[in-house]
Amino acid sequence: MGGVIGKAESPRNGWIPETKLEAKMVEAMQRRALEGTSMRSFNSVILKFPKIDESLRNCKAIFEQFDEDANGAIDPGELKHCFEKLEITFTEEEISDLFEGCDINENMGMKFNEFIVLLCLVYLLKEDPAALHAKSRMGLPNLEATFETLVDAFVFLDKNKDGCVSKSEMVHAINETTSGERSSGRIAMKRFEEMDWDKNGMVTFKEFLFAFTRWVGIDDIEEEEDAEEKV
Repeated sequence: MGGVIGKAESPRNGWIPETKLEAKMVEAMQRRALEGTSMRSFNSVILKFPKIDESLRNCKAIFEQFDEDANGAIDPGELKHCFEKLEITFTEEEISDLFEGCDINENMGMKFNEFIVLLCLVYLLKEDPAALHAKSRMGLPNLEATFETLVDAFVFLDKNKDGCVSKSEMVHAINETTSGERSSGRIAMKRFEEMDWDKNGMVTFKEFLFAFTRWVGIDDIEEEEDAEEKV
C-alpha cells in the first residue's frame, strides 16, 4: 500500500484510501454528497448513458492533441505538457499520483478511457477558477455537465455519504428501481463486481468511472481501432 492516510478512514466501513489521491477523491465526494443529488433511480442514470457516451467520445480530439507521438497513449511527459497547456496547476507529486492512479494497466501509457477518468478527476479535485477557465478553454462546453452527471450518479449510489459505494448500497439503489423483480439482486451484484476493480468490497469514484467507460463502450473504441490497424 502507498502513503496511507489514516484520517481519511471511514468510520462506517473501516476502508482506508491507499494514496493521497484516493483520500482527496473520497473527501471531495463526501463534500458533494452533502449537496444532494438530482438522480431518483438507477434507471435515470442508465437513461443518460447515450448523452454521456457522445460527450466522452468528443474528448478523443483532446486526447489526440496531447498524444504528441501519436502512439495511442499519453505518457507522463505528455501529461505534464497537457496540464501546462491547459494552465492547470498541479504539483509534480499530484501529476504523478494522477498518472499512476489512472494508468490501470501500469504500462506507463494512458489509454483513451484512462484519460477520460483523469479529466473527470481533475474536474472533481480542482474547482478553483483557474481550472474552470482551463476546462472552458478545452472547447468542450458539454464536458462539465457530463462530469457533473457522473458525480451526481455516484452520489445517488453512495447512500451513507461516506465517499465510497458498498455492495449493500448498490443492491439498495437497484432494488429501489426494480422492486419486486427477482433478478434485481443479481443485476446489482454484477454491476458492483464490474465496478469493484481491486475487489476490496468498496468502490471509489475512480473505479466507478472506469466501469462507466466500459458500460457506455468507450474502451471498445480502442479495440475497434486496434482491429482496423491489424487488417
